[in-house]
Amino acid sequence: MDSPPMDTPPRPCRAHGPGLDPAALVGRRLTGVVAAWHVYEGRRDPVPVDVWLVDDSGGSTRVSSGTDWCLVVEASAPYEGYDMDEWGLIEVEPGDHLAPFARHLGEPVRGAREEFEPMTGRIAIELDFPSGGLRCESRDGDVLLRALGRPEPPGAARGGVPGAGS
Repeated sequence: MDSPPMDTPPRPCRAHGPGLDPAALVGRRLTGVVAAWHVYEGRRDPVPVDVWLVDDSGGSTRVSSGTDWCLVVEASAPYEGYDMDEWGLIEVEPGDHLAPFARHLGEPVRGAREEFEPMTGRIAIELDFPSGGLRCESRDGDVLLRALGRPEPPGAARGGVPGAGS
């Protein structure tokens, strides 16, 4: 079943509520990224558990996959790493190198959109930066991060080849 378009009216997650409206990030400059990783038997999962976007106002926004596979977006400071005994540990460290965020460090958020599913609530956000965009989505309990194509300059005609400039 296809997801509703990005402009579908919001439906809050039943387990986590509506969370932060990503439009609140518009105008803020991305100054850093922090990520939490699950490590088991010495191997780090390739996908972070949580990601925090740190902005120039001193705030941080956590992006995570919820227990019901919604995308949790909330104002929250990064937590400390912790040991889960036989289930491994969670390491929390700067993630400024984390693709696709690295190319947007120092840039302001120019736009934000959300995507919802009827039974889950928010499943994705897209953020626009001067050098391009990024998509954060919850899929099968993981937070997936993906670069989007470069935005068109203000006043440019719409159209062209889909995916050009990605």
